[in-house]
Amino acid sequence: ATRSAAMGGTTSVISFAAQAAGQTLADTVADYAARAERGAMIDHAFHLTLTDLSVPGFEADLATLMAAGHRSLKVFTTYNIQLGDAEILRVMALARAGGALVCVHAENDAIIARARALLLAAGHRHPRDHARSRPRMAEIEAIERICRFAEYLDQPVMLFHVSTAEGVEAIRAAKARGAPVWCETCPHYLLMTEDVLDKPGLEGAKWMCSPPQRTVQDQEALWAGLLDGTVSLVSSDHAPYRFDETGKLAAGPDADFSQIANGLPGLETRLPLLFDAMVTQGRGGPLAFAEITARTPARLYGLADKGAIVAGMDADLVIWNPETERTYGADDLHDNVGYNPWEGRRLRGWPEHVLLRGETLAAGGDFAGTPGGGRWLDRPEIGCRPGQQGAAPTREAEA
Repeated sequence: ATRSAAMGGTTSVISFAAQAAGQTLADTVADYAARAERGAMIDHAFHLTLTDLSVPGFEADLATLMAAGHRSLKVFTTYNIQLGDAEILRVMALARAGGALVCVHAENDAIIARARALLLAAGHRHPRDHARSRPRMAEIEAIERICRFAEYLDQPVMLFHVSTAEGVEAIRAAKARGAPVWCETCPHYLLMTEDVLDKPGLEGAKWMCSPPQRTVQDQEALWAGLLDGTVSLVSSDHAPYRFDETGKLAAGPDADFSQIANGLPGLETRLPLLFDAMVTQGRGGPLAFAEITARTPARLYGLADKGAIVAGMDADLVIWNPETERTYGADDLHDNVGYNPWEGRRLRGWPEHVLLRGETLAAGGDFAGTPGGGRWLDRPEIGCRPGQQGAAPTREAEA
């Protein structure tokens, strides 16, 4: 995955260190850190994905890890790894004490479960029905709830992969109230609609992700939010399930949408897609492109030596040729996913030379990185801080 990221112009990633049920946080991070030390070809940090708060030593481990530079946590409000409201509030309070950011996959699980059951009972099984199984209200309700939690505790929150116009508006309203909330979206929400799921057979499964792609009107709201600062970042939400029996088709050729893995590859395509949209097509321009893809993520996530061309900082540089034109092929990504969800899309502007800490990482289509060549990024302080949006002190004592 890190080779693929580098070939697309990315020099640092924050991956997910996902806690398994019954696994301590210390063991979770040790496992992911060992794998990264062996194989990561670019610089890296972790979002600690918290799924089981009942394990022994949970709070002590979390405090130790935050103090050691793991400054972002992730929680879910859906799937079988979801946390309940009380657990999310507990995590947010612990994060506030430890100076960490809480990142959230925000969809209402009960709404999704009801919609899914009704669709399947009516015989709607196709990948195109996946979009209807995760109604926009599931995202809207969960975003509004998490924004209120952030406001209540004055704890910084990052809402991941926002897909709806109403979600953007809820975050804009929360910011106006002073709540310490930020959000990001992804290229597949900015540049795709739910129509991409409507393909023969299971072909549409290639584009299934959660939340699903939405409408043209949602795209426009996301772009407006990105350019007015409501939406801070554009991430990949990289989930490279192969389109075969080892990935999306694991449940067989007759699988219904609920049996198909959600997610699509995005590490290598994120920056070229954004460059084409923002610079070539003029939706923001080169300065906004650099702000959204480099300076802002480095600042918010506490990547102190990244995100700017300044003496003493890491010389992570990407040299773009704005005239180079490419058309994505069926299997031209530098990973093991086996397909490209952007096949056939023509782009102008390409990362022709990528440097990591001043050394060539990729150039002219050739990769020069080595397994284990990436460094872990200590994050002593994040840029998302309590009170930064002008919020009042924590309201917890008022309850």
